[in-house]
Amino acid sequence: MITNSKTEDITEIFRLYKLATDFQKIMFPGNQWPIFDQELIFTEVIENRQFKLIIEDRIACIWAITYSDPVIWENDDALSAIYIHRIATNPDFRGNNFVKIIVDWATEFVKGQNKKFIRMDTCGRNERLICHYEKCGFQFLGIKKLQDAKALPLHYHNAEVCYFEIELS
Repeated sequence: MITNSKTEDITEIFRLYKLATDFQKIMFPGNQWPIFDQELIFTEVIENRQFKLIIEDRIACIWAITYSDPVIWENDDALSAIYIHRIATNPDFRGNNFVKIIVDWATEFVKGQNKKFIRMDTCGRNERLICHYEKCGFQFLGIKKLQDAKALPLHYHNAEVCYFEIELS
């Protein structure tokens, strides 16, 4: 079941971010998430932009969305896309292809909203992750360094960013 995260989930959200960061340190040295600002996460929860996948009454996966992402996506018109950020999987549920489940959910979520794209980005050149996202339906659009990432979390600063997009019909 997919539902909005609640304020009482924030402790678990940060636990999953920490576990994801620990996993990134092992799998992708040199490119890990920073500790995210609590106000950012609280705002996402209050604005119903933080989601969770529940399996057996446990949070199996979390992610956030935005409706505009102009610093990362320079061609963002604030109308045509939904942007998926910070997918973190509970280690007890790894290997369940949650990205594909999130893509299916996002496709349904945006119905009737006149969205043309589901977009996602990731920092660093991780060929395995690029391949995984392509298998989940994303088109890999390339890699570039952001011009001005000061307003973004630290992992975007001086990082190469991979761009992914699904065009909706």
